[in-house]
Amino acid sequence: MFFKKRNWKAIALAGAVTLGLAACGSESAGGDGTYNWQFVTEEVQGQVQYEYAAEFAELLNEKSDGQINIDVFEFGQLGSEVDQVEQLQDGIVEFAIVSPGFTGGMVAEGQVFALQFLFPDDQEKTQEILNTSEALHSHLAGMYEAHNIKPLAFFTEGAMQWTGSRELRTPADFTGFKMRTQESPLIMESYRAYGADPSPLSWSELYTSLDRGVVDGQENPIFFIEDASFHEVQDYMTISNHNNYVAMTTVNPTFYNELPDDIRALIDETVEEMQPRVFEMQKEMNESLLDSIINNTDNPTEVIELTEAEREEFRALAIPVRDFFRDEVVGDKGREMLELLEQEIAAHE
Repeated sequence: MFFKKRNWKAIALAGAVTLGLAACGSESAGGDGTYNWQFVTEEVQGQVQYEYAAEFAELLNEKSDGQINIDVFEFGQLGSEVDQVEQLQDGIVEFAIVSPGFTGGMVAEGQVFALQFLFPDDQEKTQEILNTSEALHSHLAGMYEAHNIKPLAFFTEGAMQWTGSRELRTPADFTGFKMRTQESPLIMESYRAYGADPSPLSWSELYTSLDRGVVDGQENPIFFIEDASFHEVQDYMTISNHNNYVAMTTVNPTFYNELPDDIRALIDETVEEMQPRVFEMQKEMNESLLDSIINNTDNPTEVIELTEAEREEFRALAIPVRDFFRDEVVGDKGREMLELLEQEIAAHE
């Protein structure tokens, strides 16, 4: 097993390190020809993003014969998710794993990943689309680059599931339900379509908010639910597979474009090699930690698996939200991007 359980609550309480610390040691090339970079993630040790970044750093160090050194930061060390994006844009850190949901106010088109029941149920097909999609790697990536964020790869961290203080089996169960979401208008609209009351929160606030009843439930991949101990303060988990948690490996474009060609080629090669690795990583974590939740007698959680008929009720309410995306969230370029992405998805199904 390549991951270990961490006490995320202690990390969340540690607070942000000053930006001056973030800038220390960050440089393009030292006098001895070495490179010292920083890679910030939205998760902690033992979770997919951090373990991905750690392996990425190790692999790049090996490929460069020790020429490239990368310090990996877990969530909370350099501020909130929004702080981390700003640090990437400003070149304070060179690399970041970014969840499009936290950048929805800046790149509205990135909220496409919040459209529920858009990607195939088959995780391997979904990852193949994320690897090859022109809609994502050309159209969407260009929109991020306009904001000084260059996506190098897209990957799924697994299917999203619901946890709640009450059973979530039908849309009626969401009536008046205070659902924690990311800061994404489209995610919030998706839950309004079910009748829920969406409440955006940073995940650092989520455990306490669930425990105190500030919010009633949340969505995340299984590995994150278990590792962040959300199941300890939720009575139910619904296997809904309503979406995928998609993350982006990103780099500051000014930094990236100014690198020598051979160094840039090493980065690109490493990104490509990490794609199948991160897929296996999330698969193993999600499968093994589901067993941990089911077998946890100290904090029993009722696990509900939706039937296809039950999922179809949610799908019927989720599909019209695509019109909200087209008409209210994005302009012509976003509509074109979604249309192309839908064609690519249909080709895989």
